[in-house]
Amino acid sequence: MAIFDTPKEAFSALRPICVKITKEQTITNVQCLQSQLQNVGDAALQDLQEYVLFPLTFALKTPGPKQDRFLQIVMECIHFIISRTCVRRQQLLCELFSDLTLCLSSPGNHGKLAIISEELKMAAVKGLDALLHSAYGDIVLSLYEPDMLPVQGFVISVLLTIAEHEKSRQLQILALKCLLTLILQCDCSEMHCSFDNSELIQVGNQLASFLPGITLGMTRIISGDVKQGHLVTTYAIRVWYKVVCLVMANEQLSNNIHHDKKMNFAKASKHAELVICRKPEWVNSTASKLEVLLQKLCSCAAGNQHWKVRLELVELVHHLLSHCNKSLKESISHLLEVLVRLVGDERPEVQTRCTQVLRHVSEQCVVWENKDFADVLSDNLHALATALPRLMRTQDDQSKLTSLNLLLGYIKLLGSKVNVVLNSKVHLGRLSKALVQILELDVTDVRIVEERQLTSEAARLQQPTPCSTLDKPATQKKYFKYFNEERVFTLLQQICRVLGYYGNLYLLVDHFMELYQESTMYRKQAALVINELLLGSAGLDVCILHERETPVSTDDFKAVITSIVEEYTSMNNWHLVTSLESEYEAGLDKNQPRYQDFTEGFHSYSQFSTLTVHTMNSNIWQICIQLEGIGYFARVLNKGFCLLLMTTLYPVLEKVGAETLLISQMARGTLVDICQACDYESIRELINQNLDYLVNTISLNLRRLVQHPHTPGVISVMFSYSDASFLPLVDDVVQDVLLSLDLYHNEKAQLIFTVLHSLLMALACWFPPMDPVQKMGKSHKASRSDTTAEEIQCFFQQYQNLKRLAEGDIEGIDLDQAECETPNQADSNASYDPPDVKKELPAHIRIAKDVMERCIHLLSDKNIKLRLKVLDVLELCVIVLQNNLNELLPMIHRAWNPLVQRLINDESLVVLRAFKVLCTLADTGGDFLRSRVSKDILPNVTRSLASQAKASVKAGPIYSHTLSYKLQLAVLQGLGKLCEKLELCESDLDVVASTCLPYLSSRQPRKLQEAACSVFYHLAEVDPDATWLIVNELYCPDVYNPPHTSLPPIQLSGMGKQRNEFMDNVVQLLHNL
Repeated sequence: MAIFDTPKEAFSALRPICVKITKEQTITNVQCLQSQLQNVGDAALQDLQEYVLFPLTFALKTPGPKQDRFLQIVMECIHFIISRTCVRRQQLLCELFSDLTLCLSSPGNHGKLAIISEELKMAAVKGLDALLHSAYGDIVLSLYEPDMLPVQGFVISVLLTIAEHEKSRQLQILALKCLLTLILQCDCSEMHCSFDNSELIQVGNQLASFLPGITLGMTRIISGDVKQGHLVTTYAIRVWYKVVCLVMANEQLSNNIHHDKKMNFAKASKHAELVICRKPEWVNSTASKLEVLLQKLCSCAAGNQHWKVRLELVELVHHLLSHCNKSLKESISHLLEVLVRLVGDERPEVQTRCTQVLRHVSEQCVVWENKDFADVLSDNLHALATALPRLMRTQDDQSKLTSLNLLLGYIKLLGSKVNVVLNSKVHLGRLSKALVQILELDVTDVRIVEERQLTSEAARLQQPTPCSTLDKPATQKKYFKYFNEERVFTLLQQICRVLGYYGNLYLLVDHFMELYQESTMYRKQAALVINELLLGSAGLDVCILHERETPVSTDDFKAVITSIVEEYTSMNNWHLVTSLESEYEAGLDKNQPRYQDFTEGFHSYSQFSTLTVHTMNSNIWQICIQLEGIGYFARVLNKGFCLLLMTTLYPVLEKVGAETLLISQMARGTLVDICQACDYESIRELINQNLDYLVNTISLNLRRLVQHPHTPGVISVMFSYSDASFLPLVDDVVQDVLLSLDLYHNEKAQLIFTVLHSLLMALACWFPPMDPVQKMGKSHKASRSDTTAEEIQCFFQQYQNLKRLAEGDIEGIDLDQAECETPNQADSNASYDPPDVKKELPAHIRIAKDVMERCIHLLSDKNIKLRLKVLDVLELCVIVLQNNLNELLPMIHRAWNPLVQRLINDESLVVLRAFKVLCTLADTGGDFLRSRVSKDILPNVTRSLASQAKASVKAGPIYSHTLSYKLQLAVLQGLGKLCEKLELCESDLDVVASTCLPYLSSRQPRKLQEAACSVFYHLAEVDPDATWLIVNELYCPDVYNPPHTSLPPIQLSGMGKQRNEFMDNVVQLLHNL
């Protein structure tokens, strides 16, 4: 608490030291005064303010050189006094203002900053700032009289010099804050006096003289070295727009009072000629000069790395557009450009504030009824759209983001007024061409064409397609020709969606559909834009500033989407060439036109074969974009899309069955979108609920398979997404397929077998074996393991009865009961049907039997590709029929001779596939195949293996890539299992073992050695002793001594041999046997 609370007590305490300072200006005396002032209350100090200030100001005015330290202490003491008191007299305020300024002036040149220490500069700036804050009421306006212009000009000049050239960041910031206080725009937390319009005009008149110097100085600071720190740059931006908004404000310039000020000042002051009259000529001239500075300022601040600088730039734009939109109307275009560039800033703080300012500006322009606003935006939009393709080719990704943010901001600011721009053919043409040029896809990646769907039977059987989930598959990222950054594409999507939200949907869709139809160069990009337009028009995934005037109705959406879907799914745009191989395999008549050329109509085979990878890539992406569009349309219409399922579901299913992986993935994603929009829980439910017209379309297309070669793919997809309950519904379709095969097996066999392959694959998944297959010809050991005690008892009873009957002893034997029946036999006999009644076969057994019948007839076809497909289908038929041996074994008997021909007298690829079928048959055939394999197959297989072993033993690394190697490997891997399943006789096992022995050589390829070892493991399951002996005859690593001396020594031909090429594999075999 202060000791001296009354003026009298304070005066008694302060008077001696004040007198002493007046006489002796020393640092010690001033410090003593400052320490005494701390014991004086604020009220007492206020009454003694001028008395205490007098010795300090007197010390400043005393002629002669003074130490910087002394001046600093005096300044700090003055700052202490005026920060605790109020300056109530105008004269005192002006005198103190001049005295403090004098300390900063150079003695030799009063217009320049003195060469003094940083501490003194800081004390002087703090004193000036405290003085301006301590001015009571409106007496601060006395500083803005014409007489104060020279002093005020010097202070502003000094503050600008300090802010621009000082190395101390703290001093720079203090100078900028003092400038803000000097222009009555202080942003501190203290209460400030408010001024009416006439008083602000007076201040504006005074500061107009200093506007060029202040704005130039601040622009140099803003565009200076970034090492100065973001706070200096931020305060410089704030000073710039605060002083401009004060001098160039609409309210000030609309009042003509200041035009006559100069005449009034001329009568009262000799400095009247320094006062600027803000006439229209001066305003226009100043605005043009400010525009140059503004462009430089904005370009530097917008690229500043610190987000607070960019945020302050948003505030600059907001203040200038709000207060100076008339005086700086030529700069509005550039200000809007800055604003819309920052709307996509990486910092959420900048984004949020920028969006708020954009919304405010958009609404304010409506209030202003500013007719030029839409014109400015339209011109900017047109200019940017014209330059955009060039910018996309030449700029880096960051600059591209800036340019696209600018385009997006213009469209958002225009809002519903964008239709005025779109109604102009020139504007719409520029904008659309810019979008389609920027969105040009990069179609040079050959991997898109190469990536195929997995069609392996085993993979499809083991991993059936999930039906109960709606997870979208991962899709390929789009790569564009002119940019790589994903954020650029996201911005382009937003641009299209905002256009769709605010623009006339019919006009936009019609225009881009014309581009779609005009040239294949624009087709993909136009479709991409159309998809985004529809999504944005529905208000989905779009960021807007304000609501549109009239939303699009559901009927309009249905009409537009229906027309787009019809165009997308037309023959010319849907059935594009995506792979040469897949189309050649379709088996179509090459004399007939099969595909529409992507530029001119139909193409013949020779023309078709000249298509490049780039063209096929382009076609793939076009189909994918159209599929993505259908998914978007489903999201737009929701349940209303159910009405379009009749025209869209079948084409989408076609593409799900496409061999190109990218198309298939995109089509699956589209199905998921349709399910979510139409409230289907799964793709299975979607297909089952719409099966009626799907089956009808399939039946019609199967009769014209040449014109509809993708129908098998649709059937395959339907089977993969369905279950066994689906089979009765498509029974007629299956019969149509089989009938078509019977009538046109020469022309359509390959296509039809594609359908049959899908059908049998689905049947194998739906009806798997319930129990392990019961094979014929089980060994007695296996049979005994399943024999019960009752069966053994019955057997011996029958044996005794039969023996007694043979000896003629019939006493005690019931002749009517000659056999002993076990309970199981009695039950089974009771369940037998009458012999003349034949059970009706299940649908899947009947279908598999009918298909296998066709396979038997076509196993000898001259077309190797067809033979391979027939073998694949035949294997699936065997899998489906393996639970019904009564139907399977007769079919195997009929198929045996053609299959043997494929195994012994065909190309290697066919032999490989046929051997795989044989291994599948062995799982089911049992004794039925044993003699057939031993007689028809085994001699040829072993002879082939023996001859090929001589070639493979001396082959190099490249041999593993040959078809002969793959055939050897497949036969060796399956031969042992075949021998075990069929339980071949000892002589056959000897032949197989002898054939495989050369493959145990370490000179053979490693995988062939491993496959040969697997053969001996399987042989050991059938006859372990013989297998052990055969291996030891080749090389015997151990010596076996007889258990008794009377027994002859054990001699094996493999004993005593030196280490050889067979040793490693033989030792491993003997260790594991």
